[in-house]
Amino acid sequence: MEFELIAKTFMGLEPVLAQELVQLGASNVKIGRRMVSFTGNKEMMYRANFQLHTAIRILKPIKHFKARSADEVYDEVQKIDWSELIESGKTFSVDSVVYSEEFRNSRFVTYKVKDAIVDQFRDKTGTRPNISVSNPDMRLHIHIADDDATLSLDSSGESLHRRGYRQESVEAPLNEVLAAGMILMTGWKGDTDFIDPMCGSGTILIEAALIAHNMSPGVFRKEYAFEKWPDFDQDLFDSIYNDDSKEREFAHHIYGYDIDMKAVNTARINLKAAGLTNDITVEQADFKNFQKPANPSIMVMNPPYGERISTPNLLGTYKMIGERLKHQFMGNDAWVLSYREECFEQIGLKPSIKIPVYNGSLECEFRKYAIFGGKMSEYRSEGGVVKTDFEKKQMAEEHRFKANREFKKRLDENEENAEADIRSFTFHSLERKDDRGDFHRDGDRRNDDRGNWRERRPFDHSRDSRGSRDFRGSDSRGSRDFRGSDSRGSRDFRGSKGYDKGGMFDKGGRSVNKGGNRSSTSKFGKKRSFDNDED
Repeated sequence: MEFELIAKTFMGLEPVLAQELVQLGASNVKIGRRMVSFTGNKEMMYRANFQLHTAIRILKPIKHFKARSADEVYDEVQKIDWSELIESGKTFSVDSVVYSEEFRNSRFVTYKVKDAIVDQFRDKTGTRPNISVSNPDMRLHIHIADDDATLSLDSSGESLHRRGYRQESVEAPLNEVLAAGMILMTGWKGDTDFIDPMCGSGTILIEAALIAHNMSPGVFRKEYAFEKWPDFDQDLFDSIYNDDSKEREFAHHIYGYDIDMKAVNTARINLKAAGLTNDITVEQADFKNFQKPANPSIMVMNPPYGERISTPNLLGTYKMIGERLKHQFMGNDAWVLSYREECFEQIGLKPSIKIPVYNGSLECEFRKYAIFGGKMSEYRSEGGVVKTDFEKKQMAEEHRFKANREFKKRLDENEENAEADIRSFTFHSLERKDDRGDFHRDGDRRNDDRGNWRERRPFDHSRDSRGSRDFRGSDSRGSRDFRGSDSRGSRDFRGSKGYDKGGMFDKGGRSVNKGGNRSSTSKFGKKRSFDNDED
Protein backbone atom coordinates (compact mmCIF):
# COMPACT_ATOMS: atom_id res chain seq x y z
CA MET A 1 0.00 0.00 0.00
CA GLU A 2 1.38 3.38 -1.01
CA PHE A 3 1.09 6.49 1.11
CA GLU A 4 2.19 10.10 1.06
CA LEU A 5 5.78 10.94 2.00
CA ILE A 6 7.82 14.15 2.21
CA ALA A 7 11.59 14.44 1.87
CA LYS A 8 13.00 17.63 3.34
CA THR A 9 16.17 19.26 2.05
CA PHE A 10 18.01 22.58 1.82
CA MET A 11 16.97 25.45 -0.40
CA GLY A 12 18.42 24.96 -3.87
CA LEU A 13 18.76 21.17 -3.64
CA GLU A 14 15.12 20.36 -4.43
CA PRO A 15 15.71 19.44 -8.13
CA VAL A 16 18.62 17.16 -7.21
CA LEU A 17 16.57 15.43 -4.51
CA ALA A 18 13.66 15.00 -6.92
CA GLN A 19 15.98 13.34 -9.42
CA GLU A 20 17.27 11.00 -6.72
CA LEU A 21 13.71 10.02 -5.80
CA VAL A 22 12.79 9.30 -9.42
CA GLN A 23 15.84 7.07 -9.76
CA LEU A 24 14.85 5.35 -6.51
CA GLY A 25 11.47 4.48 -8.01
CA ALA A 26 9.25 6.90 -6.08
CA SER A 27 5.87 7.88 -7.55
CA ASN A 28 4.17 11.28 -7.86
CA VAL A 29 7.38 13.23 -7.26
CA LYS A 30 6.64 16.95 -6.82
CA ILE A 31 9.07 19.73 -5.93
CA GLY A 32 8.17 22.18 -3.17
CA ARG A 33 10.01 24.71 -1.04
CA ARG A 34 12.83 22.94 0.82
CA MET A 35 10.99 19.67 0.24
CA VAL A 36 9.95 17.12 -2.32
CA SER A 37 6.70 15.19 -1.90
CA PHE A 38 6.25 11.68 -3.26
CA THR A 39 4.34 8.45 -2.68
CA GLY A 40 5.62 5.01 -1.84
CA ASN A 41 5.20 1.99 0.39
CA LYS A 42 7.05 1.00 3.54
CA GLU A 43 10.02 -0.25 1.54
CA MET A 44 10.28 3.08 -0.27
CA MET A 45 10.24 4.93 3.06
CA TYR A 46 13.06 2.75 4.36
CA ARG A 47 15.05 3.15 1.15
CA ALA A 48 14.57 6.92 1.09
CA ASN A 49 16.10 7.18 4.55
CA PHE A 50 18.92 4.79 3.77
CA GLN A 51 19.87 5.67 0.19
CA LEU A 52 19.13 9.36 -0.52
CA HIS A 53 22.19 11.63 -0.48
CA THR A 54 20.36 14.97 -0.43
CA ALA A 55 17.47 14.39 2.00
CA ILE A 56 17.59 15.75 5.53
CA ARG A 57 14.61 13.82 6.85
CA ILE A 58 11.71 11.72 5.59
CA LEU A 59 8.25 12.55 6.94
CA LYS A 60 5.08 10.48 6.72
CA PRO A 61 2.03 12.81 6.86
CA ILE A 62 -0.86 11.43 8.88
CA LYS A 63 -3.24 14.40 8.81
CA HIS A 64 -3.82 17.61 6.85
CA PHE A 65 -6.08 20.24 8.40
CA LYS A 66 -6.84 23.94 8.73
CA ALA A 67 -5.15 25.64 11.67
CA ARG A 68 -6.85 28.99 12.15
CA SER A 69 -6.53 29.00 15.94
CA ALA A 70 -4.82 27.16 18.77
CA ASP A 71 -8.09 25.46 19.71
CA GLU A 72 -8.48 24.20 16.16
CA VAL A 73 -4.99 22.67 16.28
CA TYR A 74 -5.84 20.98 19.59
CA ASP A 75 -9.18 19.62 18.33
CA GLU A 76 -7.76 18.26 15.07
CA VAL A 77 -4.89 16.48 16.81
CA GLN A 78 -7.36 14.94 19.27
CA LYS A 79 -9.29 13.34 16.40
CA ILE A 80 -6.38 10.97 15.77
CA ASP A 81 -6.38 7.65 17.67
CA TRP A 82 -2.94 7.96 19.20
CA SER A 83 -3.07 4.54 20.84
CA GLU A 84 -2.42 3.05 17.38
CA LEU A 85 0.78 5.08 17.00
CA ILE A 86 2.22 5.45 20.49
CA GLU A 87 2.37 2.24 22.51
CA SER A 88 1.81 2.22 26.25
CA GLY A 89 4.91 3.22 28.16
CA LYS A 90 6.58 4.76 25.10
CA THR A 91 7.82 8.34 24.80
CA PHE A 92 7.29 10.95 22.08
CA SER A 93 8.40 14.40 21.00
CA VAL A 94 7.01 17.13 18.73
CA ASP A 95 8.89 19.48 16.39
CA SER A 96 7.17 22.49 14.83
CA VAL A 97 7.84 24.67 11.80
CA VAL A 98 5.45 27.60 11.56
CA TYR A 99 4.97 30.35 8.94
CA SER A 100 1.77 32.02 10.10
CA GLU A 101 0.37 35.35 11.27
CA GLU A 102 -1.82 33.50 13.77
CA PHE A 103 1.01 31.55 15.39
CA ARG A 104 4.04 33.69 16.09
CA ASN A 105 5.77 31.10 18.27
CA SER A 106 6.43 27.55 17.07
CA ARG A 107 6.84 26.35 20.67
CA PHE A 108 3.25 27.33 21.37
CA VAL A 109 2.13 25.03 18.55
CA THR A 110 4.37 22.27 19.91
CA TYR A 111 2.76 22.54 23.35
CA LYS A 112 -0.75 22.43 21.86
CA VAL A 113 0.01 19.22 19.97
CA LYS A 114 1.58 17.65 23.05
CA ASP A 115 -1.36 18.65 25.23
CA ALA A 116 -3.85 17.14 22.79
CA ILE A 117 -2.02 13.80 22.75
CA VAL A 118 -1.41 13.65 26.51
CA ASP A 119 -5.01 14.61 27.32
CA GLN A 120 -6.35 11.88 25.03
CA PHE A 121 -4.27 9.20 26.75
CA ARG A 122 -5.21 10.52 30.20
CA ASP A 123 -8.92 10.50 29.36
CA LYS A 124 -8.84 6.98 27.88
CA THR A 125 -6.35 5.18 30.13
CA GLY A 126 -5.79 7.36 33.17
CA THR A 127 -2.08 7.51 32.36
CA ARG A 128 -0.07 9.76 30.09
CA PRO A 129 2.90 9.09 27.82
CA ASN A 130 6.16 10.76 28.69
CA ILE A 131 7.92 13.41 26.64
CA SER A 132 11.50 12.74 25.58
CA VAL A 133 13.38 15.38 23.64
CA SER A 134 16.69 13.56 23.30
CA ASN A 135 15.66 10.01 22.35
CA PRO A 136 11.89 9.56 21.94
CA ASP A 137 10.23 6.38 20.70
CA MET A 138 7.98 8.40 18.37
CA ARG A 139 8.89 11.70 16.70
CA LEU A 140 6.14 13.96 15.39
CA HIS A 141 6.47 16.95 13.10
CA ILE A 142 3.88 19.67 12.50
CA HIS A 143 4.23 22.19 9.70
CA ILE A 144 1.94 25.22 9.47
CA ALA A 145 2.00 27.58 6.48
CA ASP A 146 -0.63 30.32 6.86
CA ASP A 147 -3.56 28.17 7.99
CA ASP A 148 -2.57 24.92 6.26
CA ALA A 149 -1.26 22.38 8.74
CA THR A 150 0.37 19.00 8.15
CA LEU A 151 1.04 16.62 11.01
CA SER A 152 3.58 13.93 10.21
CA LEU A 153 5.51 11.07 11.69
CA ASP A 154 9.25 11.65 11.47
CA SER A 155 10.72 8.41 10.12
CA SER A 156 14.35 9.58 10.26
CA GLY A 157 14.97 10.76 13.80
CA GLU A 158 18.33 12.42 13.84
CA SER A 159 18.88 14.54 10.74
CA LEU A 160 20.08 12.44 7.80
CA HIS A 161 23.04 14.75 7.22
CA ARG A 162 24.52 13.21 10.34
CA ARG A 163 25.95 10.28 8.43
CA GLY A 164 27.99 8.90 11.28
CA TYR A 165 31.49 9.06 9.81
CA ARG A 166 32.49 12.53 11.06
CA GLN A 167 34.68 12.14 14.11
CA GLU A 168 36.41 15.53 14.09
CA SER A 169 35.68 18.89 12.52
CA VAL A 170 37.32 22.17 11.53
CA GLU A 171 35.73 25.59 11.74
CA ALA A 172 32.48 25.97 9.76
CA PRO A 173 32.39 22.46 8.20
CA LEU A 174 30.32 21.98 5.08
CA ASN A 175 27.06 20.14 5.67
CA GLU A 176 27.15 16.59 4.31
CA VAL A 177 23.85 16.92 2.43
CA LEU A 178 24.98 20.15 0.77
CA ALA A 179 28.30 18.56 -0.18
CA ALA A 180 26.54 15.59 -1.77
CA GLY A 181 24.11 17.89 -3.58
CA MET A 182 26.96 19.93 -5.03
CA ILE A 183 28.69 16.81 -6.35
CA LEU A 184 25.48 15.48 -7.89
CA MET A 185 24.92 18.86 -9.57
CA THR A 186 28.23 18.46 -11.38
CA GLY A 187 27.05 15.20 -12.93
CA TRP A 188 30.18 13.42 -11.76
CA LYS A 189 29.69 9.71 -11.08
CA GLY A 190 33.26 8.59 -10.57
CA ASP A 191 34.32 8.65 -14.24
CA THR A 192 37.42 10.80 -13.61
CA ASP A 193 39.74 11.70 -10.78
CA PHE A 194 38.28 14.12 -8.25
CA ILE A 195 40.11 17.00 -6.53
CA ASP A 196 39.21 19.23 -3.59
CA PRO A 197 42.17 21.60 -3.05
CA MET A 198 40.71 23.19 0.10
CA CYS A 199 39.23 20.11 1.69
CA GLY A 200 38.90 21.15 5.35
CA SER A 201 37.60 18.15 7.31
CA GLY A 202 37.09 16.12 4.14
CA THR A 203 33.31 16.21 3.77
CA ILE A 204 33.31 16.76 -0.01
CA LEU A 205 35.91 14.01 -0.44
CA ILE A 206 33.94 11.41 1.50
CA GLU A 207 30.64 12.29 -0.15
CA ALA A 208 32.35 12.03 -3.55
CA ALA A 209 33.58 8.54 -2.72
CA LEU A 210 30.09 7.44 -1.66
CA ILE A 211 28.67 8.72 -4.95
CA ALA A 212 31.49 7.16 -6.98
CA HIS A 213 30.76 3.75 -5.44
CA ASN A 214 26.98 4.34 -5.52
CA MET A 215 27.10 3.54 -1.83
CA SER A 216 24.18 4.38 0.45
CA PRO A 217 25.05 7.17 2.91
CA GLY A 218 22.94 5.42 5.55
CA VAL A 219 25.54 2.67 5.79
CA PHE A 220 27.17 4.49 8.72
CA ARG A 221 23.95 5.27 10.64
CA LYS A 222 23.25 3.50 13.89
CA GLU A 223 19.49 3.88 13.85
CA TYR A 224 16.39 5.46 12.33
CA ALA A 225 13.22 6.60 14.04
CA PHE A 226 11.07 4.13 12.09
CA GLU A 227 12.88 1.24 13.81
CA LYS A 228 10.92 2.08 16.95
CA TRP A 229 7.52 2.14 15.25
CA PRO A 230 5.01 -0.59 16.14
CA ASP A 231 4.84 -1.79 12.52
CA PHE A 232 8.61 -1.87 11.93
CA ASP A 233 9.56 -4.70 9.56
CA GLN A 234 12.99 -5.92 10.63
CA ASP A 235 13.37 -8.44 7.79
CA LEU A 236 12.49 -5.86 5.15
CA PHE A 237 15.00 -3.36 6.46
CA ASP A 238 17.70 -6.03 6.79
CA SER A 239 17.24 -6.92 3.13
CA ILE A 240 17.64 -3.25 2.13
CA TYR A 241 20.62 -2.77 4.40
CA ASN A 242 22.49 -5.80 3.12
CA ASP A 243 21.74 -5.28 -0.56
CA ASP A 244 24.96 -4.10 -2.21
CA SER A 245 24.00 -5.22 -5.72
CA LYS A 246 24.02 -1.68 -7.12
CA GLU A 247 27.33 -0.62 -5.65
CA ARG A 248 30.18 -0.29 -8.14
CA GLU A 249 33.92 -0.18 -8.36
CA PHE A 250 35.72 3.14 -8.62
CA ALA A 251 38.56 3.04 -11.12
CA HIS A 252 39.93 6.51 -10.39
CA HIS A 253 41.07 8.33 -7.28
CA ILE A 254 40.06 11.24 -5.07
CA TYR A 255 42.61 13.81 -3.89
CA GLY A 256 42.18 16.31 -1.10
CA TYR A 257 44.54 19.09 -0.03
CA ASP A 258 44.58 21.83 2.56
CA ILE A 259 47.21 24.34 3.57
CA ASP A 260 46.46 23.76 7.26
CA MET A 261 47.88 20.57 8.78
CA LYS A 262 45.15 20.45 11.40
CA ALA A 263 42.55 20.22 8.65
CA VAL A 264 44.58 17.51 6.89
CA ASN A 265 44.76 15.40 10.03
CA THR A 266 41.06 15.92 10.70
CA ALA A 267 40.16 14.83 7.18
CA ARG A 268 42.32 11.72 7.53
CA ILE A 269 40.55 10.77 10.75
CA ASN A 270 37.14 11.14 9.11
CA LEU A 271 37.95 9.21 5.95
CA LYS A 272 39.43 6.43 8.06
CA ALA A 273 36.18 6.30 10.02
CA ALA A 274 34.34 6.02 6.71
CA GLY A 275 36.59 3.17 5.60
CA LEU A 276 37.60 5.06 2.47
CA THR A 277 41.33 5.52 2.89
CA ASN A 278 42.01 3.51 -0.24
CA ASP A 279 39.94 5.81 -2.44
CA ILE A 280 41.03 9.14 -0.97
CA THR A 281 44.45 10.66 -0.41
CA VAL A 282 44.77 13.83 1.68
CA GLU A 283 47.95 15.93 1.84
CA GLN A 284 49.06 19.33 3.06
CA ALA A 285 49.56 21.75 0.17
CA ASP A 286 49.00 25.33 -0.93
CA PHE A 287 46.78 25.77 -3.98
CA LYS A 288 49.05 28.48 -5.34
CA ASN A 289 51.46 25.63 -6.25
CA PHE A 290 48.83 23.61 -8.06
CA GLN A 291 49.99 21.97 -11.31
CA LYS A 292 47.97 20.40 -14.09
CA PRO A 293 46.91 16.80 -13.35
CA ALA A 294 48.01 14.10 -15.75
CA ASN A 295 44.56 12.53 -16.02
CA PRO A 296 41.12 14.06 -16.63
CA SER A 297 39.81 15.46 -13.36
CA ILE A 298 36.98 17.43 -11.87
CA MET A 299 37.59 19.96 -9.12
CA VAL A 300 35.05 21.02 -6.48
CA MET A 301 36.08 23.57 -3.89
CA ASN A 302 34.57 25.56 -1.04
CA PRO A 303 37.01 28.43 -0.38
CA PRO A 304 36.60 30.90 2.51
CA TYR A 305 33.83 33.51 2.03
CA GLY A 306 34.88 36.08 4.58
CA GLU A 307 31.84 35.30 6.74
CA ARG A 308 32.14 32.42 9.21
CA ILE A 309 35.67 31.79 7.96
CA SER A 310 38.05 34.61 7.21
CA THR A 311 41.44 34.75 5.57
CA PRO A 312 43.96 37.51 4.92
CA ASN A 313 43.59 39.08 1.48
CA LEU A 314 40.36 37.28 0.62
CA LEU A 315 40.09 38.87 -2.81
CA GLY A 316 43.69 37.95 -3.56
CA THR A 317 42.84 34.35 -2.74
CA TYR A 318 40.13 34.26 -5.39
CA LYS A 319 42.41 35.97 -7.89
CA MET A 320 44.95 33.25 -7.29
CA ILE A 321 42.26 30.58 -7.73
CA GLY A 322 41.41 31.98 -11.14
CA GLU A 323 45.06 32.13 -12.16
CA ARG A 324 45.72 28.51 -11.16
CA LEU A 325 42.60 27.26 -12.91
CA LYS A 326 43.35 29.17 -16.10
CA HIS A 327 46.95 28.04 -16.39
CA GLN A 328 47.01 24.62 -14.72
CA PHE A 329 43.55 23.07 -15.11
CA MET A 330 42.95 23.42 -18.84
CA GLY A 331 40.71 20.75 -20.34
CA ASN A 332 38.89 20.10 -17.07
CA ASP A 333 35.90 21.46 -15.14
CA ALA A 334 36.13 23.30 -11.84
CA TRP A 335 33.21 24.11 -9.54
CA VAL A 336 33.42 26.81 -6.88
CA LEU A 337 30.99 27.49 -4.03
CA SER A 338 31.12 31.01 -2.65
CA TYR A 339 29.03 33.85 -1.31
CA ARG A 340 30.27 37.19 -2.53
CA GLU A 341 29.99 38.47 -6.09
CA GLU A 342 33.16 40.46 -5.59
CA CYS A 343 35.01 37.22 -4.82
CA PHE A 344 33.72 35.55 -7.96
CA GLU A 345 34.75 38.60 -9.97
CA GLN A 346 38.36 38.13 -8.85
CA ILE A 347 38.46 34.65 -10.37
CA GLY A 348 38.38 36.41 -13.72
CA LEU A 349 36.82 33.52 -15.64
CA LYS A 350 33.40 33.34 -17.21
CA PRO A 351 31.26 30.69 -15.51
CA SER A 352 29.24 28.36 -17.71
CA ILE A 353 26.57 27.95 -15.06
CA LYS A 354 25.51 29.62 -11.81
CA ILE A 355 23.37 27.63 -9.39
CA PRO A 356 21.97 29.33 -6.27
CA VAL A 357 22.24 27.30 -3.08
CA TYR A 358 22.14 28.06 0.61
CA ASN A 359 25.05 27.25 2.89
CA GLY A 360 23.33 27.64 6.22
CA SER A 361 21.74 31.09 6.09
CA LEU A 362 24.09 32.36 3.39
CA GLU A 363 22.67 32.70 -0.12
CA CYS A 364 25.57 31.37 -2.15
CA GLU A 365 26.27 30.41 -5.74
CA PHE A 366 27.80 27.22 -7.07
CA ARG A 367 29.58 28.11 -10.30
CA LYS A 368 31.06 25.90 -12.97
CA TYR A 369 34.14 26.91 -14.93
CA ALA A 370 34.86 24.90 -18.06
CA ILE A 371 38.56 25.55 -18.52
CA PHE A 372 39.69 25.38 -22.14
CA GLY A 373 42.22 27.12 -24.38
CA GLY A 374 41.34 29.22 -27.41
CA LYS A 375 37.83 30.27 -28.43
CA MET A 376 34.61 28.74 -27.14
CA SER A 377 33.45 28.05 -30.73
CA GLU A 378 36.56 25.98 -31.35
CA TYR A 379 36.10 24.14 -28.06
CA ARG A 380 32.52 23.23 -28.97
CA SER A 381 33.47 22.21 -32.51
CA GLU A 382 35.91 19.73 -31.01
CA GLY A 383 33.14 18.14 -28.94
CA GLY A 384 33.59 20.13 -25.75
CA VAL A 385 30.47 20.49 -23.55
CA VAL A 386 30.08 23.77 -21.69
CA LYS A 387 26.62 23.07 -20.24
CA THR A 388 24.98 19.68 -19.83
CA ASP A 389 21.22 19.30 -20.29
CA PHE A 390 20.79 19.08 -16.52
CA GLU A 391 22.80 22.26 -16.03
CA LYS A 392 20.69 24.08 -18.61
CA LYS A 393 17.61 23.00 -16.70
CA GLN A 394 19.14 24.26 -13.48
CA MET A 395 19.84 27.63 -15.06
CA ALA A 396 16.23 27.89 -16.13
CA GLU A 397 14.93 27.57 -12.58
CA GLU A 398 12.98 30.58 -11.38
CA HIS A 399 14.86 31.05 -8.11
CA ARG A 400 17.70 33.04 -9.66
CA PHE A 401 19.82 35.44 -7.66
CA LYS A 402 18.88 39.08 -7.66
CA ALA A 403 20.48 41.01 -10.50
CA ASN A 404 21.89 43.73 -8.29
CA ARG A 405 22.75 41.92 -5.15
CA GLU A 406 23.85 43.91 -2.12
CA PHE A 407 26.46 42.44 0.14
CA LYS A 408 26.72 43.05 3.83
CA LYS A 409 30.11 44.64 3.48
CA ARG A 410 32.66 45.33 0.78
CA LEU A 411 36.20 44.12 0.86
CA ASP A 412 39.37 46.02 0.23
CA GLU A 413 42.53 44.63 -1.28
CA ASN A 414 45.36 44.42 1.19
CA GLU A 415 48.63 44.42 -0.69
CA GLU A 416 50.44 43.67 2.50
CA ASN A 417 48.81 40.23 2.63
CA ALA A 418 49.33 39.36 -1.01
CA GLU A 419 51.20 36.18 -0.16
CA ALA A 420 49.08 35.15 2.81
CA ASP A 421 47.93 31.56 3.22
CA ILE A 422 44.58 30.99 1.60
CA ARG A 423 43.17 28.85 4.42
CA SER A 424 44.52 30.88 7.34
CA PHE A 425 41.56 30.99 9.68
CA THR A 426 41.57 32.72 13.00
CA PHE A 427 42.42 29.53 14.83
CA HIS A 428 45.15 28.53 12.38
CA SER A 429 48.83 29.20 12.77
CA LEU A 430 50.47 30.96 9.83
CA GLU A 431 53.84 29.44 10.71
CA ARG A 432 54.45 25.89 9.62
CA LYS A 433 57.59 23.76 9.90
CA ASP A 434 57.48 22.93 6.21
CA ASP A 435 56.87 26.15 4.32
CA ARG A 436 57.62 24.88 0.86
CA GLY A 437 53.95 24.80 0.00
CA ASP A 438 54.34 21.94 -2.46
CA PHE A 439 51.54 19.53 -3.22
CA HIS A 440 53.82 16.71 -2.15
CA ARG A 441 53.02 13.09 -1.34
CA ASP A 442 55.41 11.45 1.08
CA GLY A 443 55.29 8.04 -0.52
CA ASP A 444 52.82 6.62 1.93
CA ARG A 445 51.97 3.22 0.44
CA ARG A 446 48.90 1.18 1.07
CA ASN A 447 49.87 -2.47 0.89
CA ASP A 448 46.60 -3.97 2.08
CA ASP A 449 45.23 -6.99 0.33
CA ARG A 450 43.04 -5.69 -2.48
CA GLY A 451 40.55 -8.48 -1.89
CA ASN A 452 38.33 -6.10 0.06
CA TRP A 453 38.39 -2.44 -0.71
CA ARG A 454 37.59 -0.79 2.60
CA GLU A 455 39.06 -0.98 6.04
CA ARG A 456 37.15 -2.93 8.65
CA ARG A 457 35.19 -0.56 10.79
CA PRO A 458 33.68 -2.60 13.62
CA PHE A 459 31.15 -1.22 16.01
CA ASP A 460 30.09 -2.91 19.19
CA HIS A 461 26.46 -3.72 19.71
CA SER A 462 24.76 -5.04 22.74
CA ARG A 463 22.20 -6.82 20.55
CA ASP A 464 23.37 -8.40 17.47
CA SER A 465 23.32 -9.64 14.15
CA ARG A 466 23.12 -7.57 11.07
CA GLY A 467 25.86 -9.13 8.99
CA SER A 468 28.90 -7.29 7.81
CA ARG A 469 29.48 -6.59 4.14
CA ASP A 470 32.62 -6.83 2.11
CA PHE A 471 33.38 -4.55 -0.82
CA ARG A 472 35.61 -5.96 -3.49
CA GLY A 473 37.56 -4.61 -6.38
CA SER A 474 40.86 -4.57 -8.17
CA ASP A 475 42.89 -1.46 -8.77
CA SER A 476 46.27 -0.13 -7.81
CA ARG A 477 47.59 3.37 -7.61
CA GLY A 478 50.53 5.31 -6.33
CA SER A 479 50.94 8.49 -4.40
CA ARG A 480 51.53 11.70 -6.30
CA ASP A 481 52.79 15.22 -5.93
CA PHE A 482 52.79 18.38 -7.97
CA ARG A 483 56.50 18.42 -8.56
CA GLY A 484 56.58 16.30 -11.65
CA SER A 485 58.14 12.93 -10.94
CA ASP A 486 56.86 10.09 -13.07
CA SER A 487 57.43 6.68 -11.60
CA ARG A 488 55.51 3.58 -10.64
CA GLY A 489 55.84 4.20 -6.95
CA SER A 490 54.65 7.75 -6.94
CA ARG A 491 52.52 10.00 -9.05
CA ASP A 492 52.21 13.65 -9.72
CA PHE A 493 49.56 15.34 -11.78
CA ARG A 494 51.58 14.37 -14.81
CA GLY A 495 52.39 10.89 -13.62
CA SER A 496 51.44 7.26 -13.56
CA LYS A 497 49.38 4.99 -11.37
CA GLY A 498 50.51 2.40 -8.92
CA TYR A 499 48.67 2.24 -5.66
CA ASP A 500 47.19 -0.65 -3.68
CA LYS A 501 43.69 -0.42 -2.38
CA GLY A 502 42.62 -2.71 0.40
CA GLY A 503 40.82 -3.17 3.62
CA MET A 504 37.33 -3.98 4.72
CA PHE A 505 34.78 -2.56 7.10
CA ASP A 506 31.44 -3.54 8.54
CA LYS A 507 28.66 -1.31 7.27
CA GLY A 508 27.90 1.05 10.06
CA GLY A 509 28.60 -1.76 12.46
CA ARG A 510 24.87 -2.40 12.56
CA SER A 511 23.96 -5.67 14.19
CA VAL A 512 20.57 -6.65 15.45
CA ASN A 513 18.56 -9.54 16.75
CA LYS A 514 15.35 -9.89 14.86
CA GLY A 515 12.79 -7.79 16.51
CA GLY A 516 15.30 -6.38 18.94
CA ASN A 517 16.49 -2.87 19.56
CA ARG A 518 19.91 -1.79 18.50
CA SER A 519 22.53 -0.12 20.59
CA SER A 520 26.06 0.52 19.59
CA THR A 521 29.23 2.35 20.40
CA SER A 522 31.69 3.33 17.73
CA LYS A 523 35.34 2.48 18.22
CA PHE A 524 36.00 6.05 17.29
CA GLY A 525 34.44 7.35 20.44
CA LYS A 526 31.55 9.66 21.13
CA LYS A 527 29.28 10.98 18.45
CA ARG A 528 30.05 14.49 17.31
CA SER A 529 27.62 17.27 16.84
CA PHE A 530 27.00 18.59 13.33
CA ASP A 531 25.75 21.67 11.59
CA ASN A 532 22.24 22.90 12.21
CA ASP A 533 19.32 20.83 11.04
CA GLU A 534 17.04 22.20 8.38
CA ASP A 535 14.46 23.40 10.86
